[in-house]
Amino acid sequence: MKRILLLVLTLFLARSSSALTPELTRDLALGDNDAKLRAIGTIVETRDQDGAKLLQALLDGEVQTIGDNQIVRTTTVDSKTTVTDLLTRQVLPSPPDNRDDVVINNRVRKAIGVALAALRLASPERAVRLAAAKELQAGSDEDTLPAINTALAKESDPEIKELLGLTAASIQLGSNDKATRIAAIRTLAESDNANTKTLLLPLLEKKGDTYNEPDADIRAEAERSLRAVQQRLSTGEWIGRVFSGVSLGSILLLAALGLAITYGLMGVINMAHGELIMIGAYATYVVQNFFRAHLPAGFDFYLLAAVPVSFAVSATVGMALERSVIRFLYGRPLETLLATWGISLMLIQAVRTLFGAQNVQVENPVWMSGGLQFMSGVVLPWSRIVIIGFAAAVVLLVWALLTRTRLGLFVRAVTQNRAMAGALGVPTYRVDMWAFGLGSGIAGLAGCALSQIGNVGPDLGQSYIVDSFMVVVLGGVGQLAGTVYAAIGLGIVNKFLEAWSGAVLAKIGVLVFIIFFIQKRPQGLFALKGRMVEA
Repeated sequence: MKRILLLVLTLFLARSSSALTPELTRDLALGDNDAKLRAIGTIVETRDQDGAKLLQALLDGEVQTIGDNQIVRTTTVDSKTTVTDLLTRQVLPSPPDNRDDVVINNRVRKAIGVALAALRLASPERAVRLAAAKELQAGSDEDTLPAINTALAKESDPEIKELLGLTAASIQLGSNDKATRIAAIRTLAESDNANTKTLLLPLLEKKGDTYNEPDADIRAEAERSLRAVQQRLSTGEWIGRVFSGVSLGSILLLAALGLAITYGLMGVINMAHGELIMIGAYATYVVQNFFRAHLPAGFDFYLLAAVPVSFAVSATVGMALERSVIRFLYGRPLETLLATWGISLMLIQAVRTLFGAQNVQVENPVWMSGGLQFMSGVVLPWSRIVIIGFAAAVVLLVWALLTRTRLGLFVRAVTQNRAMAGALGVPTYRVDMWAFGLGSGIAGLAGCALSQIGNVGPDLGQSYIVDSFMVVVLGGVGQLAGTVYAAIGLGIVNKFLEAWSGAVLAKIGVLVFIIFFIQKRPQGLFALKGRMVEA
């Protein structure tokens, strides 16, 4: 029984200590600026919600005084004015005429804003807590440190926790206690936020021959922490560039994989390959509009339906081109190049006629929005992650098709020795059609993926046709593995060169490298093997 009474008494005292007292109310309304600041600090320490409402009312200009003994709050809702006595909590029957507004200066106003942000750290909503943490980072003092430490101990969100940790450390850096400052500097050493450098660098700066920070121990600790932070930030930059390079490489791989079949295996220089990519992107756009109009509840799954549709549409167009034009031009590369270039112009104009010359909007599904927070400042977008996985899945399927199916056996046989394959009963012309359709369908899959990360317009394919040929030639004509290595390698190299020299010079550098590489090794990274080649 005694334990129960003691527990009840403790809860009662804890609750009563956090209540807004008349003394605090008088200090906020009638006290001088120092009294107001002390009252604000007390409200933050006790995390008093009634006090938070009063602070908000002060910011909104709703608090007035009547003489020296009465403090009221005036609120207007739907043209109805209500006046409440803040000391007695009673609603006055009629608004008094002798009310004087409580005036607060900028110093108090800033303190109230910081205090409200600290109190919002207890909100169950992440967005509210995140906004409060950002407000506190902009300006806070030692009065808010207990509230920040309390929120920091309870916070589970990594981003909010990191912001609160930086804010608490920045406050502790201004402490008069040396041990507290060194502990704050060591805390900052574990951060991967670039803003940490702005807190540590002033400790190492000089004015003439004198350091801003006179304590040598604190300077040494700040220097060690700064090195740790810079190393972590450098690691994050490398990881971000490698991911961006792999992402770009996966896009190049999807764009070049179909060309690796039509050009690498069949020897057809298809200048309309970019337009087949564009057709796949527009097929995705049509599927999106169909889901929005007829299946709005399943809109987030439209991309799953768009994948086979984009493949089928581009493959059908590719097979139609092969049967109607390209089949008559085998062995005549110049005529094939000119014919497919003309076809590409026709396809671009056809799309402009059907969909207009302006870009169309293709939305990401909800499950592809946002990103994965790897480090502070390093966010891996889900759209890019999905495309990398999608490219890997397409490569595996193409490899399985070419090495584990009857069609793949026929394609490899025709590639290595067409005459012998035909003599053994392989329908070479039909294999040509199916192989060209496969390459065109993969181009459509590339368009489906590209629609999720960029604009979809009639000129979409023109941006990737040159890069696709570079990937195929560098990897080795007819070599699937070479295409994969070349695409990922070019993507990573391109991103690192962009960070060093800019996008234009990076593109030029890559092109010059490929030219010199092909001069030294015309067969590319992997040479094609077979009786026809060896002969």
